[in-house]
Amino acid sequence: MFHTITVSTGRDFSGMDTKGNPISLLIALCVIWVAIPSWNVQAGCRNPNIVEDEGPFLRPAAASGMIEIKWFGHAFFQITSSSGTKIVTDPFGAMGYPMPDVWPNVVTIGRESGNHNNVGLPKGSPLILRGLKPGSEDWNEINTTFRDVLIYNVPIHQRGVPGYFKGSGFVFELDGLCILHTGDVGEPFNDDQLQLIGHVDVVLLPIAGSYTIGPDNAKKVVEQLKPKIAVPMHYYHNYNLLERFTDGPYRARFLNTNSFSISKDTLPSDTEIYIPKVLWGAEAL
Repeated sequence: MFHTITVSTGRDFSGMDTKGNPISLLIALCVIWVAIPSWNVQAGCRNPNIVEDEGPFLRPAAASGMIEIKWFGHAFFQITSSSGTKIVTDPFGAMGYPMPDVWPNVVTIGRESGNHNNVGLPKGSPLILRGLKPGSEDWNEINTTFRDVLIYNVPIHQRGVPGYFKGSGFVFELDGLCILHTGDVGEPFNDDQLQLIGHVDVVLLPIAGSYTIGPDNAKKVVEQLKPKIAVPMHYYHNYNLLERFTDGPYRARFLNTNSFSISKDTLPSDTEIYIPKVLWGAEAL
């Protein structure tokens, strides 16, 4: 039976250099994997090569029920497990999209800007998980299980003026599926980040190309992660970006709604791009 547990090493991500190499975090996580078997058993998304000599604690995630992924626009998604646990990512403020009526259990914030951190939009009293420590520019460390969902973050760098600034991607393991919301990542992942991410079934990634990766680098991220489903985001109505991302080599599916449901057993055999439709007005309710 799943329970809520938050694991902290008592360390921050200061080991990451200016190019985004979270060496100290990687070492700390390896220590945790060995020390806490109950967490290791659940962590099917993480790369087994990191702890391949540590016995059977890390095992592939077992298949389970159907989950739903719903896109509200920009980087704002809702992920719902088969048992009804709802995770909301990067809720936006006023930026032209309809404001949805959402009642999540958990809200993740990968970037501290008004287009990503509108925690006043989700209703109820959800758990708020921020990729940066409140009131600072330091990475926060998230490793937690909420009900039936394992959640952990990955430090990233986002493009800014000038240079780069910090943000987080988030990995969600639920119903045997591993879903990565990359956040506003500015470059393809380095080896250390790929180790922290581990196995990915579904990736939600930007293709905008200004403060994030563009279509070409988004394709490189898909090549790196080899997911079964890639969902582009963060392109507003710039369909030229979408055309560049979907011009090959992967099959593209243009959906008639802003959501789709999948399970471990119904994943496509080869990588496909899913493009949900942003719904407006009454359609969005």
